[in-house]
Amino acid sequence: MDTRISEIADGIYRLSTFVAGIAPPVGFTFNSFLVLGDEPLLFHTGLRKMFGSNRDTLSRLVAPERLRWIGFGHYEADECGAMNEWLAVAPDAQVAHGQTGVMVSLNDMADRAPRVLKDGEVIDLGGKRVRYIDTPHTPHGWDAGVMMEETTGTLLCGDLFTLLCGDLFTQLGDGPALITGDIVSPAAAAEDLFGYSALNPTMGTTLRRLSELSPGRLALMHGPSFEGDGGAALQALADEYDRRAGLHRAGVIERPEFA
Repeated sequence: MDTRISEIADGIYRLSTFVAGIAPPVGFTFNSFLVLGDEPLLFHTGLRKMFGSNRDTLSRLVAPERLRWIGFGHYEADECGAMNEWLAVAPDAQVAHGQTGVMVSLNDMADRAPRVLKDGEVIDLGGKRVRYIDTPHTPHGWDAGVMMEETTGTLLCGDLFTLLCGDLFTQLGDGPALITGDIVSPAAAAEDLFGYSALNPTMGTTLRRLSELSPGRLALMHGPSFEGDGGAALQALADEYDRRAGLHRAGVIERPEFA
C-alpha cells in the first residue's frame, strides 16, 4: 500500500492512498491531512488497515508521537478507523470533535477522553489555528463538522466535499494533489454514482454558511484538493443540492441501487 505526500498549503500536507479496487476502473483515493505547528493536528486518521502506511508516511514529516490533536469530519471508518492506533503511538494526542460526535460515539469508542468543541471554537496549534464548524447531516452524518485552518485559508472538508468537499466534493480516480477549475460537476457525477449525501432542508444553508469563510483551498477527503475561489465552489454546491432536494420532493430522482 503506497501513501504519498503533497504539501497543499504552507505547513499542510496531504497523505493520500490510492485504492484501485474501489470504483473501478478509475479507483479511489483516501486522504488524511497533517497540519504542522507547535501542536500538530491530523485530520482524518484513515482506515485502520491503512494505519501502518499512513504512520510510516507521516513519520517523514514529523515524529508520530508528537501529534497533539486528531480531528475528522464524522464517525466513519475512513475518517477515524485508526483513531485508537494513533492515540497509542502519540501519548499526548487527544481527539477533538463536536458535541454530537463525542456524545453518540467518541466517549465510548476513543481510548482516551475526547475534547468537546463548540461550534466556532478555535484550537491554537502554535503557528496554525483551526476553527471547528458544525455541519449536521451535511453531507451525511448527524455528527458532521469541518475545520478551517485560518492562517492559510484551508477548509478541511471531511466528507462535506468528498464528492463535494470531502465526501461532498469527492473526485474519482488517482489525479493530481491540487487542482483548479470545476469541482462541482465531478462531485455531482459522484453523487449520481454513490448517492452518498443525506439530502435535507438545511444542506444549502449549511454550505452557504461555509462559503462565507471564503476558503482559498478545499482539502478533500477523496480525490485532489482544490485551490481557487472556495466560496464560489461552495455556493455552487449549495445550488446543486437545493436543485436535487427539489427533484427528490417532486419524486423525480431515485436513489442509486447497488448490485
